[in-house]
Amino acid sequence: MEVAVTKFSFTKATDANDAVLKASSLTNAAFIAGGTNLVDLMKENVARPGALVDINQLPLHTITETEEGGLMIGALVTNAATAYNPLVEKHYPLLSKAILAGASPQLRNMATAGGNLLQRTRCYYFYDTATACNKRNPGSGCPAINGFNRMHAILGASEACIAVHPSDMCIALAALNARIHVLGTGGTRTIGFNGFHRLPAETPEAENNLQPGELITAIELPAEDFSSHYQYIKVRDRSSYAFALVSVAVALQMDGNIIKEARLALGGVAHKPWRNPVVEEHLRNQQISAPLLQDAAEMMLAGARGYGHNNFKIELAKRVIIRAINEAAGIL
Repeated sequence: MEVAVTKFSFTKATDANDAVLKASSLTNAAFIAGGTNLVDLMKENVARPGALVDINQLPLHTITETEEGGLMIGALVTNAATAYNPLVEKHYPLLSKAILAGASPQLRNMATAGGNLLQRTRCYYFYDTATACNKRNPGSGCPAINGFNRMHAILGASEACIAVHPSDMCIALAALNARIHVLGTGGTRTIGFNGFHRLPAETPEAENNLQPGELITAIELPAEDFSSHYQYIKVRDRSSYAFALVSVAVALQMDGNIIKEARLALGGVAHKPWRNPVVEEHLRNQQISAPLLQDAAEMMLAGARGYGHNNFKIELAKRVIIRAINEAAGIL
């Protein structure tokens, strides 16, 4: 059997501007740091970059406090270093908990904050180059829709793609209103987290709103206090090293039994971390109660659609939402 071989160049960047220049000038270039997803994709012949730009030497390995009281997480900080950072543990424990629910210790020691944002779906058909996939080959079809789709999307999907985003870290970042700092040939810009990832629509191959050659330099967490009332629940087929069937990140500010502020994000259900500001507004300044949470769960899953094998996710997600809010509020 003949195995396809993809040739690529390899170069190291000396600083962020050099990395962007190299990535913009080389054909089909990709940045590489920990490589925990990209290398797998290259091994499976799913990703075929013409050039790799190594960014491991860039000074993006620190977590610092911002003048506003938030945190700036360098794009090359490992997942493990982020989860166990004292400032993250103290002020953003939801993020620590979500990171530690994902992957394995070995992978968390290699994977980076910036790379986590860019990891690609674990859809079986996406990884199988013998099958059609609109994400790999636009216009070829989505066999998951009528195939085995137990892990697939129930919200925000399209006839072109029903894959889900696999990250745990990103679900917490969505709930925490993180901002993404990027550098490109046109300078720096900041992207609100909800505007970073894309829903599939007719172009599932476009997974985020980065421009060609742009480099993620940092993730900024705003100065908001969700350190006391939070929860991250991940439902999966086994207790470790498995992707979410459904995950829920909840961050609350409570005054007794009154929800003063609410953040809610779902994972394992859509092409991107799923939030609904209408649901959060529905919870705000309300006394916590079973009917309130049931309404919130129903609203969060409004428009959800199963594709056969994943129909169970709709009811499962509602139950996990209710449980996560109760636990975040301290009601066991």
